[in-house]
Amino acid sequence: MKVYAGMDPRLDLRDAVAHAQRVERLGYDGLHVAETVHDSLAVSLLVAEHTARLTVRTSVTLAFTRSPTLLAYAAWDLQKLSGGRFEVGLGTQIRQNIEDRYGVPFGEDPVARLGDYVGAVRAAFASFASGEAPHYESTHYRVTRMQPYFNPGPDPATAVPRLYLGGVQRRACALAGAVADGFVSHPTNSNPRYLRDVCLPALAEGAARVGRDLAGGFEVVVGTSVITGATSDAVAAERERQRHLLAFLYSTPAYAPTLELYGWAEVGPRLRELIRRDRWDELGGVLSDEVLDTLVPTGTFAELPGVLHQRFAALGQGIVVSPPGATDDDEAFAALVAALQEP
Repeated sequence: MKVYAGMDPRLDLRDAVAHAQRVERLGYDGLHVAETVHDSLAVSLLVAEHTARLTVRTSVTLAFTRSPTLLAYAAWDLQKLSGGRFEVGLGTQIRQNIEDRYGVPFGEDPVARLGDYVGAVRAAFASFASGEAPHYESTHYRVTRMQPYFNPGPDPATAVPRLYLGGVQRRACALAGAVADGFVSHPTNSNPRYLRDVCLPALAEGAARVGRDLAGGFEVVVGTSVITGATSDAVAAERERQRHLLAFLYSTPAYAPTLELYGWAEVGPRLRELIRRDRWDELGGVLSDEVLDTLVPTGTFAELPGVLHQRFAALGQGIVVSPPGATDDDEAFAALVAALQEP
């Protein structure tokens, strides 16, 4: 199993470089770069320049806030700079964030639009490789013009960047199976039951619809949250931090399917009511120990590899397990990463 690290999205850019270099020293296969308070492509450029071996993957870049050609230019440059280590993770975000935070239209069918977006990006990649103009027209995007002055190609030597999709709902998973090179599950839909019952069947359905065989290199990356630490006391402290973080995530209606699968449909509305009343500090109290124990794998550094292998070994080819903030136990954590990478 490949092991990917996340990154605190609020890190200062100088600290992001240090974090990426630490992740490389710990033996990780790759680093996921989020898009919250920084531009994911700018951060990816920075960490790719200052690392030598890591796969750098955005997780996820927001599609609808950028033109597909602009994304393709950035991804192509990153792929060349990194020597083939860059991968694009794409997602939609929710309507309120796209329209009210970014000020751009969301549209009425984001899943279909994302599929067209992937097609437009791939058309631009093909144009860069061949040097010829693209010929892509769909319901949502039209990319048919690329004069030689604006085309970085012909460049057949650069490997086309792999495209990953994230998603929670069944249609989003099916789209990934149809058009992407891989899929990264969200922390709220990485429970083994949800992966088995919803995500993996939907990926297979999407692939079958277009005649694809996912056995040929498609990667499922389990983006699970984990609760871990060097000691049981550290695990207990991390448990409470994760409780509050997951409570915030599960306040979003789009992330409710796993809660509903277990019969906890009332949790989301309770969380949203607290947010409506600006009672942020009380969110964690809504997530019971039963919810945490069911949804979040837990264990010390020594215990966690066995826990994760038991839960996920048959469900994906990669997993996200971020290192702790403090570096005091890096030797033990490097052993955890190596244990997860063992067959």
